[in-house]
Amino acid sequence: MKVNIIEKDIKKVDADFEIILVNSIEKLDDKEILENLGFEAKDEAVVVLPESKKIYVGYEENCYDAVAIAIAAAVKKLKATKFKSAKVSLAKFDVKALVEGSILGAYKFTKYKSEKKKEKKKELIICTDKLTKELQQRFDESTFIAKAVNKTRSMVNTTPADFYPAVMADMAKEIAKESELEVKIKGEEYLLENGMNAMLSVGRASIHESKLIHLSYKPKNAKKKVVLVGKGLTYDSGGLSLKPADYMVTMKSDKSGGSAVLGIMSAVAKLNLPIEIHGIVGAVENMIGGDAYKPDDVLVAKNGKTIEVRNTDAEGRLVLADCLCYAQDNIKDIDYIFDYATLTGACVVGLGEYTSGIMGHNQNLKTDVVSKALEAGEYASTLPFNRFLKKAIKSEIADICNIANTRYGGSITAGLFLENFIYEDNKDKWVHFDIAGPAFVEKEWGYNPYGASGAGVRMTLNFLQALVK
Repeated sequence: MKVNIIEKDIKKVDADFEIILVNSIEKLDDKEILENLGFEAKDEAVVVLPESKKIYVGYEENCYDAVAIAIAAAVKKLKATKFKSAKVSLAKFDVKALVEGSILGAYKFTKYKSEKKKEKKKELIICTDKLTKELQQRFDESTFIAKAVNKTRSMVNTTPADFYPAVMADMAKEIAKESELEVKIKGEEYLLENGMNAMLSVGRASIHESKLIHLSYKPKNAKKKVVLVGKGLTYDSGGLSLKPADYMVTMKSDKSGGSAVLGIMSAVAKLNLPIEIHGIVGAVENMIGGDAYKPDDVLVAKNGKTIEVRNTDAEGRLVLADCLCYAQDNIKDIDYIFDYATLTGACVVGLGEYTSGIMGHNQNLKTDVVSKALEAGEYASTLPFNRFLKKAIKSEIADICNIANTRYGGSITAGLFLENFIYEDNKDKWVHFDIAGPAFVEKEWGYNPYGASGAGVRMTLNFLQALVK
């Protein structure tokens, strides 16, 4: 889907259809036709009138999410026709919602379809009475962000046979090349030499070597320094604590956190942010075999903490533990450190499929992160730490267990586990994003397709943009 913005009266713009967003049909010329077709000006309601070359789509409130969902619904209708183009008036709407909604709504992952339908290139023309420099910039930024989300979606959707740690590392190199970022790729020899035994153990049984990926964006006169750490489990079988068959399906999505970090890093240079940003991904495959790590093992993490393994399917937190330590040991004077992971099913139970869980010690920072997420069209909610759940990960033979001794509050106990690998001077700078709910959903929702949504990308880029406004 090609999206353009032009300074021109919409009546003078040639296109196959005009998309009209409405929250009421009372004053419309086509009111009677729309009523006869049962159209109501509600979210996701859409109707095509080929004779008058109009696509009507409903929205219930003029906010980012409702407008983005509306334009996505209209774009999907356009794509289902043989027509090539549509126009829409910017009028009272935010260009960000129109651009991102249309690009995200048009996304489709067809890599594995043997018979690919030849789709005609579609174009959406956004018409405005006055195209200012600021409006053009907002249009461009929204385009970069939406494309970063779609890049993330495609990484997550790719199967484990085609996307293992080395491939993830190659993707990071491609991103570094196109965005002029620094990139470092470290293998298992580095992990061993640097005491990253938690991450090393998780990938031990795989035929694919684990990779530590470190991307860096270092503009001149950076105002802030931000570190993003992602769980990149390219596939998770559960290890020796093997998942049931139906739970193993969709585990290609366990790389969503790492993919989000790569997606974010693909956009930061294009957005010209005056912030030093580091993206660190632990790319690992958790498999079974004679060399697999085991329940009852005690692992020594990079910071010297000992971890009793009681379940090998609680592996993502082990990878993140060493990656968080690596980040803090190698990057000084950090202003913010965020980690992203499809970490717990408990988060999905607590918040549902569409909402990310936000955890950390700094209440103001957590509130700000949630606010920026909602502004960007992502759902997020805080989950509170407490001293009593902290006791649930206590080990009798090591410093901590990798799972809690209670089935309740699993997303919070996982966050409390990670807290052990955040150094004291960074406690108030750290936020943990559990994106297990929205990262991969097996049905369409709003402008999100079946499968990967690119969760974490828009909310983080919105937070970073706000830092320097």
